[in-house]
Amino acid sequence: MTHISLVLLLIFSLCSSVAYSNDLQANFLHCLSKNISPPNPFPTSCYTPSNSSFTGILNSTANNLRYLLPSVEKPQLIYMPLDESHVQAAVVCAKKVGIQLRVRSGGHDYEGVSYSSEMGDPFVVVDLAKLRSVIVDIDDNSAWVEAGATTGELYYRISEQSKVHGFPAGLCTSLGIGGHITGGAYGSMMRKYGLGVDNVIDVRLVDPFGKILDRASMGEDLFWAVRGGGGGSFGVILAWKVKLVPVPETVTTFTVVRTLDQGLTKLLYKWQQVADKLDENLFIRVEILPGTIPNTTEKTVQALFNSLYLGNANQLHRTMARTFPELGLTPKDCNEMSWIESVVYIGGFPTGSSPDVLLQGKPTFRDYFKAKSDFVKEPIPEAGLEGLWKKLLEAESYIMIWNPYGGMMSKVPESETPFPHRKGTLFKIQYVASWQDGKASESSNMAWIRDLYDYMEPYVSKNPREAYVNYRDLDLGMNKDGNTNVDEARAWGLKYFKNNFDRLVKIKTKFDPENFFRHEQSIPPLLSHNRKMNKGKKFHYHKVGKHHKGHGY
Repeated sequence: MTHISLVLLLIFSLCSSVAYSNDLQANFLHCLSKNISPPNPFPTSCYTPSNSSFTGILNSTANNLRYLLPSVEKPQLIYMPLDESHVQAAVVCAKKVGIQLRVRSGGHDYEGVSYSSEMGDPFVVVDLAKLRSVIVDIDDNSAWVEAGATTGELYYRISEQSKVHGFPAGLCTSLGIGGHITGGAYGSMMRKYGLGVDNVIDVRLVDPFGKILDRASMGEDLFWAVRGGGGGSFGVILAWKVKLVPVPETVTTFTVVRTLDQGLTKLLYKWQQVADKLDENLFIRVEILPGTIPNTTEKTVQALFNSLYLGNANQLHRTMARTFPELGLTPKDCNEMSWIESVVYIGGFPTGSSPDVLLQGKPTFRDYFKAKSDFVKEPIPEAGLEGLWKKLLEAESYIMIWNPYGGMMSKVPESETPFPHRKGTLFKIQYVASWQDGKASESSNMAWIRDLYDYMEPYVSKNPREAYVNYRDLDLGMNKDGNTNVDEARAWGLKYFKNNFDRLVKIKTKFDPENFFRHEQSIPPLLSHNRKMNKGKKFHYHKVGKHHKGHGY
């Protein structure tokens, strides 16, 4: 029996020994067998819908349960590469057989574009969950982290090597690092060190032709685009090389809760005036949640002032007394700990959880939800806040998170990366409406959050009304499969990227003129380049060769 025959036999046995529901599955897998060269073994993880493990794999990292409902289109196949060359082969074969490809690293994308589709064409998902190595080089103050690793895994591996190094990225520790950094990656050290994208040194990426590029070979234009231009537009991120940042051996956290009857309106108005001007070592975000008045069932609004301070409690007390005494912080509110312990604390894990919990990569929430975002340039007046409380009291389950800017966020130019929300921003708002009963209350919750978003319009950024691409919102507009239009895409592209949108379009046109990497809000190429791939069209493609590990991770 020939080598190819043996590999095909292996594929068929590993992919559940099922009858393929259509030729696309069979053609895609046959192509894979011809494009994975020895000595790389064929991966043991490919799943079709008739496989008993398919649903579990599809659901494994999906945070928004809306995109797991039966009415949502599912992939033809989920493919979990074990090696970089397997990712190359997936790109080559998806292009060759004319099937759309979606890439998932963590599954946190709010509108499910990495594992579902509203475009109508059949698609496969390349799930990078098994590509999750983290190699930390303390002497070089850097780390190579593969796309499928979570932020929590990266933080943990850094802490294994050093108590005085960290990385400024997401507060949610189950984020897949591959997609997280493509949108910006903000966290509790953003005022000190900026975003994750501001601390990226290099990248490894599979381009639309199946070639692996790094910063040197892709050039500075594409390197600029992938650091904040959103995931799924330019290639498959394999790994990032990130710059580590110094953290003190002792940091301090606190969470102070205030409700409407405790003067929340005036306190939050004051927070808006000072939060972006505080010591850059101090990050105080506000989580606004439903609550009840003590000893009653009467609804109220409560706010959690949740903080990380890069210093000890004594230093924090002096800073707060000087700049934000209105919060009434007391010594008993403060918790001194290591930086990695603060990651666990701010990540929302139960008190006393060991940092080992970060290696589980498990999300702390999974709901049916809809999210939106805004950026605020001027303090919302007290009358505006009072109106906001009325809106919030109408809902049962929601969260608003206000993240302060200033510090390093005001020092990085808007054009430095595609992420443009910099100087002049006081804070960013995330809105989330959530529910547990699937379709039953979906329409009412969607209507409520859209009404809330409309109410906030006078108080937020204008021309454009800005939005954060990592809180993807399909209400802002969508591409039509194969007919993406740059002018139509401006409706959402300017909100996410402001004046950087046109540069992203030019880079897309140069590096992916056929629009192979596309989804509902991917960057479109110019002119006739954005036509749909013809089914069965022959493409010139890069032959996948032996994978080499000599790239620093």
